[in-house]
Amino acid sequence: MDKTAALASDILLGIGGEKNIQRLENCMTRVRVEVHNDEQLDLTRLKQLPGVSGYVKLGQQHQLIVGPGKAAQVVDAMRALMTGGETAPAFDDAERTKAQAKAKYKAPMSDALRQLANVFIPLIPAFIASGLITGIINILKRPDIVGDFATQYPNLLGILAIFGSAVFAIMNILVGVNTAKVFGGSLAMGGVMAGILSSPQLAQITLFGEALQPGRGGVIAVLLVVILMCWIEKKLRAVLPGSIELILNPLLTTLITGSVAIVALQPLGGAISEAIAHGASLAIDRGGLLVGAVLSGTFLPLVLTGLHQGLVPIHVELVQAHGYNALLPILSMAGVGQVGAAIAVLMKTRNARLKKVIKGALPVGLLGIGEPLIFGVTLPLGKPFLAACLGGAVGGALISYWKVATVITFGISGLPLALTIVTGKVMLYLLGYLVAVIAGFLFTWLLGFNDPEE
Repeated sequence: MDKTAALASDILLGIGGEKNIQRLENCMTRVRVEVHNDEQLDLTRLKQLPGVSGYVKLGQQHQLIVGPGKAAQVVDAMRALMTGGETAPAFDDAERTKAQAKAKYKAPMSDALRQLANVFIPLIPAFIASGLITGIINILKRPDIVGDFATQYPNLLGILAIFGSAVFAIMNILVGVNTAKVFGGSLAMGGVMAGILSSPQLAQITLFGEALQPGRGGVIAVLLVVILMCWIEKKLRAVLPGSIELILNPLLTTLITGSVAIVALQPLGGAISEAIAHGASLAIDRGGLLVGAVLSGTFLPLVLTGLHQGLVPIHVELVQAHGYNALLPILSMAGVGQVGAAIAVLMKTRNARLKKVIKGALPVGLLGIGEPLIFGVTLPLGKPFLAACLGGAVGGALISYWKVATVITFGISGLPLALTIVTGKVMLYLLGYLVAVIAGFLFTWLLGFNDPEE
């Protein structure tokens, strides 16, 4: 059995077997599990498994940090083992009632934000590809780096530009489909609703004395409309006779949702979208050092609570509204501060196991994946986590003051983000990165920490 399969098997045993699993999914770095009965979890065993660098609980979801790329492999291996694999004993009515009570009184904010993030998480690979291709194009257009490449191969650059911008051309459709999936609606209907909002033919229609605007409200309008669509579709499914439900449900859902969308939800989404884009840009442009420090310095605590997921639509809106995102480079400095803090801990600690954890987590930390450092190093030690936040605040302040921006929504951070920074700001981003590392290192060195015993 290879390491991935072994880890998958160990996780299954630690969570009480496949019968205890209510929902199993993954993001880039975490195995995410919701279970029927929390008492069947052996958290001590799970946290100590080789390959698990941290554990987080958000609402009813248990998250095991296993690393970039590894999370998907582990979940696939778990699903393969779950067909006739380990089972957990069924729990009695008292335990079931307790589980239902937990579900009833769980925090609504964390659940809502998790659902919101689940709409966009599947789009991350497309965002990464788009951003990196755009960064490559920017390099190829610079004569001081590649000479007259752009004039000699204009068709190649044109094709690359299509590759890099394709995700934004169909962004609303992708969001519509994913929203329908997350909220339990028909995927095709979610895409149709997004298509209605984006249709160029809207510009030919005048309503209440004003011409309609195709695509107004961006992903915010799509989210509002498709969530309504899912609700209407479920209600109709419950009341329509089965013999005609297949025909009437999509017809009525489209007519009702589309009408409400055009009259109310798209204008509402447009107002929200414009407020978000203008508000965020105004705060960053005029707030300078202070706003950058606050945003970056408080981002890691937001990550711990899961509230950072609410920022995802804001990233998307900034790119849709302005063509660039000034928020992401600021927030990325929070993870950079972790790198500096971890280096300081590495140099000070005498704990062999801690040194091994840091050496394994630092390479991915430099690439912008900070969870192994957060949950495996700085957070358990306490003071280094605070020092990392302060280091990130210093870097974020400079990035904000220099008005550094990226051309992507989200998906990458750390050093790779430099490839997507707007022309003329790349060196400033790298300088901010270096300063954040140094600041995180110095704050950790000065604050110190209690070195864990072997």
